[in-house]
This record gives sequence, structure tokens and C-alpha cells, in this order.
Amino acid sequence: MCLAIPARLIEKREHDQGLVDLGGIRQPVSIALVPEAEVGDYVIVHVGHAIGLIDPDEARKTLALFAEVQAGTQGAAP
Repeated sequence: MCLAIPARLIEKREHDQGLVDLGGIRQPVSIALVPEAEVGDYVIVHVGHAIGLIDPDEARKTLALFAEVQAGTQGAAP
């Protein structure tokens, strides 16, 4: 199964690189596939590559769902 997650672009760098924030975790990613992305935009990240833009409201909803799932699995028996 492949999983791509929304993250907010917080910095554009040289050579089609950017820095994204996901819940306080900052990760460098390639933004070569979304050259139109601007700082503050939400992008979909898969394996270190921003592969598309996502509406900010949809990004927040998706991140909230991920947080719910994580909270529900903490403390659960394996």
C-alpha cells in the first residue's frame, strides 16, 4: 500500500527542493513535480517528493483524521 500525506511547505530552496512541516516535524522534499507551490501551500508528499497540491481545508481534515487514528491506536494491544 502506498501512502501520501499532506504537509505545509514552509520554505522553497534551490534546485527544486523545499522544506515541509508535518506536525512539527520538518522534512526536506523535492518540489520538482509542483513548481507552482508557494510557501504556505499544502502539498501531498510521497517518498520525499511533493506530488501535488491540496486544498488547505482538505489537508487539515486529513491531518485531523490521521491524528484520530494515531490516538486510537496508542495503548492498544498489538
